[in-house]
Amino acid sequence: MKMVHASERSGVTRALIVDDERPIRLLMEMELPRAGYQVTCAGSGEEALEQLRTQEFDVILLDLKMPGIGGMEALRHIRDSGTSAEVVILTGHPDVDSAIQAMKLGAYDYLTKPFKLAELEEVLWRAAERKRLRTENTALRRMVAQREPAPIMIGQSPAMAFLLATIRRIAPSEASILIQGESGTGKSLVAKAIHMASPRANGPFLIINCSGFQDPLLESELFGHEKGAFTGATSVKMGLFEVAAGGTLLLDEVGEMSPAMQAKLLQVLDTKELRRVGGTRVHRVDVRIIAATNKDLAHEVRTGGFREDLYYRLNVVSVTLPSLRERKEDIPLLIEHFLQQCRVTGQQAKTISREAMQSLVDYPWPGNVRELANTIERLQILTSGDAVGLEDLPPNTRFPGGSSVGPVSLAEMERLHLIRILDHTGGKKMQAARLLGIDLKTLNSKIKRYNISP
Repeated sequence: MKMVHASERSGVTRALIVDDERPIRLLMEMELPRAGYQVTCAGSGEEALEQLRTQEFDVILLDLKMPGIGGMEALRHIRDSGTSAEVVILTGHPDVDSAIQAMKLGAYDYLTKPFKLAELEEVLWRAAERKRLRTENTALRRMVAQREPAPIMIGQSPAMAFLLATIRRIAPSEASILIQGESGTGKSLVAKAIHMASPRANGPFLIINCSGFQDPLLESELFGHEKGAFTGATSVKMGLFEVAAGGTLLLDEVGEMSPAMQAKLLQVLDTKELRRVGGTRVHRVDVRIIAATNKDLAHEVRTGGFREDLYYRLNVVSVTLPSLRERKEDIPLLIEHFLQQCRVTGQQAKTISREAMQSLVDYPWPGNVRELANTIERLQILTSGDAVGLEDLPPNTRFPGGSSVGPVSLAEMERLHLIRILDHTGGKKMQAARLLGIDLKTLNSKIKRYNISP
């Protein structure tokens, strides 16, 4: 069998060697680094547990017979500590009962002394692979739960051509990226496209909406927690920084983070290390950060709403997404895509009349692509014929021969549109936000900005 060294995988495999025999420890310190391991040694169970309080390991080679805390008792403490490391038992006294007991306590495998170095390396490699696969499976479950579709970037406008060229330029780097743009412009789609074009494409791509959690929950989601860290923490939980190892983490709506969470995030980005909530062990971070916001973060920095040092840490490379009204020539292409996407199986997608298409192109789309997608889906479902005519369009998008409200500013157009939608929903803001394709927080912000009375 060909030996696959730890160095042939991404990253360094961290091994903790626990043995009271000094020659064994010296042998491991000399030989294992050649196979790609970062070796830490402990001469007793007590010393091993002390190391585990401050460091994270991938594999632990644990001798059973030691003075003080023996290997079996140390194994119990190791499993109670919440470490994700795999444990390989080493013993000079083969004992089937002890091996079975160790396996029940969560050991991955066991070896007897004397051992062949190649055999030891093989067992340690398989143990490290098992840990890596467990982490990848956790990431996969999170990705499946998020159900993020493959990115499809649609458009032939100069604005879209510039955006696609920007993605190609910045994707190969490891730099943090800040994506800014109005709600509904496709910030998460662009982030996924950057990830898929990067060297991390085979790693996880995970998203967290920073506005969707209170601080304690957000901290636990990002950094994880140890068992017993707070009420309800009945087991160890890896945070997204750990789960997304080797991949990309999108911090959506990062501008909504509280000052306290901004400080904690900055520390992790600066040190590339974290401690889970309630824990003392240091975990290394290997993830590319993409942040997204619909706020003007530079303005937030000037007004004290966002930390300047965190802003510069996130904004190594900046991408600003165009609004839909800035790329009107892409609207017919997007409409055709959404008609095909939401058509009923076995039926033809509906067509759009010339007058209806012109009206949809002229409409300012304050909710951007998300609002357009929602509108086309409703038209596909509710229009009785095979073609969508002007009369089938929602009242707010129906402007035959130009806007019925006369020449007004874009801001006034958006204000009037918000009033129409709120009137249509009887003042129900949650329903209005869904029709507009924006979140409730954005709608409330716009209502406040335009001084719209409930």
